[in-house]
Amino acid sequence: MPTLQAQGTFTVQLKPLPAYNTDESAKMGRMSIDKQFSGDIEGTSKGEMVSAMTDTKGSAGYVAMERVEGSIHGRSGAFVLQHSSSMNRGEPMQSVTVVPDSGTQALTGLSGSFVITVAEGKHSYTFAYSLPE
Repeated sequence: MPTLQAQGTFTVQLKPLPAYNTDESAKMGRMSIDKQFSGDIEGTSKGEMVSAMTDTKGSAGYVAMERVEGSIHGRSGAFVLQHSSSMNRGEPMQSVTVVPDSGTQALTGLSGSFVITVAEGKHSYTFAYSLPE
């Protein structure tokens, strides 16, 4: 399967959810994720994120799952993205991948990795992906 590329922008709305670990020293939080994608991906997503802060400036981490519904280059369906990202003293390390076999309809068999860029407060994405012919 050839690797294709999708690019565009998205808006994101995060809302606090009740924390499971309420110990303040844990510095953990939960948020709902609502996104609106435009560009090569047209659609929306809903998900949930768990984050952890540290006492060191610029160091933190989060994990998240989000279900995207819409189309990629005109092929419609849904799929799930799995996030596992961290900041080590300001240096980002990002992993956002498609959950295997989560694609539906015309996105069945979708695989790939997603790169999120935040510049001047705006979010953009580059999605390297493969789909069966």
